[in-house]
Parts: sequence; C-alpha cells; structure tokens
Amino acid sequence: MTDTPPVRAFEPVDWEFAETVSHRVAGHDPLGDSYHRRSLEQDFSDATAKAADLVADFTGLTPSVDVAAGRVVSRQEWATLNLRSFRTLLDPVTERLGERVGRSPAMRIGRRVAGAEAGALLGWFGRRVLGQYDLFDGGADPDGVGSVYYVGPNVLALESRHGFPPRAFRLWIALHEVTHLVQFTGVPWMREYFLGLIDESLQALDPDPARLVRALGEVLEKLRAGKNPLDDGGLVSLLASPEQREILGRIQALMSLLEGHGNYVMDRLGADHVEGKDHMAAVLRERRNARGVSRQVQRAMGVELKLRQYSVGESFFDAVEEAAGTTALEALWVGPESLPTLSELGDARRWVERVGAAVRP
Repeated sequence: MTDTPPVRAFEPVDWEFAETVSHRVAGHDPLGDSYHRRSLEQDFSDATAKAADLVADFTGLTPSVDVAAGRVVSRQEWATLNLRSFRTLLDPVTERLGERVGRSPAMRIGRRVAGAEAGALLGWFGRRVLGQYDLFDGGADPDGVGSVYYVGPNVLALESRHGFPPRAFRLWIALHEVTHLVQFTGVPWMREYFLGLIDESLQALDPDPARLVRALGEVLEKLRAGKNPLDDGGLVSLLASPEQREILGRIQALMSLLEGHGNYVMDRLGADHVEGKDHMAAVLRERRNARGVSRQVQRAMGVELKLRQYSVGESFFDAVEEAAGTTALEALWVGPESLPTLSELGDARRWVERVGAAVRP
C-alpha cells in the first residue's frame, strides 16, 4: 500500500474519514481471501501482458513503457487507492484555496461532509467495479504512467454467478483496461491534455456557499417546471458554474471517446480472442442497467449520464468505421484539435468531414 500523503493546514475533504466510510460501504467479500485469489494474480499478470500486445497491434498505438502486470486488489484497497489519487488530483486547488476557506467554520464542517460523500461514493463503486486504469497509481507516482487494477472479489463473484470461463473473462476485462493505459502512454499528448482539462476545471472552482444556494434555487425551478434536476449530469453539474459546465462538457466528450474506444477495442479483439464474449457482454450490459435504489444512486451521481455518453462513444467508433473505414480512426490521435466534440460524437460523419478523412461512398 502507498504511503499516506502529508496533511496540509486545510484540505477540502476529510480523507481519513472518507477512507473509513468507503471501507464500511465497500464491505468485505470472503471470496477475496479464498484460494481463488492465487489464480487471479497469475491469470491477470498473463492477461495484462497478452492484452498489451493485442491492443498495440490492433490500434497501432505503442505504449511508451513496458506494461507492468496488473495488480489484484480488494474492494477496500481499491477504494483507498482511488481516494489517494483524488487527493493528489486536488492538491493544486487545496494549495490555492486552503488559507482562504480554512478560516470558515462552515467549510470545516463541510470537509467532514465531503469526506462522508466521497467515501460513500467510492465504497459503492468498489462493490461493482471490475478493473481500472489509474493514471496516478494511487497517488504514489503522479508523474508516472499509472497502474491497472483488478478488483478480485467482484471478478470472482461474476464468474461464479454466471459461469464465465475464468481465463477468458479475465482477458476480456484486461483488454478494456489496457486500452486506457495505451491511450495515455501511446498518444504523446493525451496525458498532458487530460490533466490540463482537469486543472482548468479546478481553477474555476467556486468555494462560495452562495453558489450552493443558487444551485438549490435552480433545482426548485426545474421541479416546478416538471423536469428532473438530475437529468443533466447529477449533483456535480448542478453545483457547477457556467464556466465549469463548458469545461465539464469537454471533459465528458473526452471521457466518452476514451471509454467508447475501450469498448470498441474490447469488442473487436474479444470476438477473435475471448471465448463466450457475447454472453459476458450481455450480462455486463444488464448489470449496468441498474434498477431500484441503485438506479437512483446512479442518477444522483450523474453515473447514468456517463453511461449514456459511453454508449454514444462506442457508437461513434462503429459509425466512423462504417463511414470511412478503420484507418480514419488514426486521425483521432493527431492532436487535441482532432478530437470530436460532444455533438460530433453523435454525428460521426461531421467529424470525418472536419478532420479530412475520406468518407466511403
């Protein structure tokens, strides 16, 4: 486990409390401590290495470093690693706003609330996520190439419940996560561009409690108009300023593209290299279409919007392939200016025409 980051004079989130809450919500699955764990570690090591070769050959993107073996973690370990990555991500805004907001009694109370919310969010995801590419390596190496994690208990539970062939399922998961690693290490400008967008959104952060009051007013107006205030991106979108919403739009477009690309590569390679891929895909689609309380949690956090956009991202790749062939996809990685906008993700031909790729008749 990574070392705990140093505590600043003021931080917007009570990270220690967040970790406690996340572990409680994530819970413990005895499968993670069973003899099955040993097979997970060796299989994911092999699957990650194989996926790296397959993804590089299929996409034409070569990682700048050798791909390390994937790391198998528990639900609680996954939550801790992500909280530490978030803490690293927020360091610049912590430095900028710490002295200003640290004197506010309301903000001191708010950091405890923020810790509870962050912990609950990560704990909830920790019960569902199968794999992840972490750009910050759990906060241990923010300037490195990141790491790939696999949440062992969740993988074992799905394999057991649905009868997935273990090695095939593990390779299928690895294909998606390794694609993200290849995106950030095989496209020279991607990491800097992504972090620049995040930094831009944090620079626009408004800690003024009056912003919360205005956001609540917007909620009431939408409710009176018969609209669901969570339909446009969850609570994060409601609390964002107009400037932040524009930046969030660009971040959403990029994330939709990267996730869509991950799904596209996973699907194409899975058809040739993964036994039972169609059954696995059907089960995971059903799993994403949560019902009941889980559906409400997803709506509140904006996860539903993200899932819809990831579907749009995947459809974008299918549409480009249909309109101009797979070689047209190479234009995506030329530079930030070649990336599709949110509207172009839903109209691939417009993007193809803008970047100059030849459209098939």
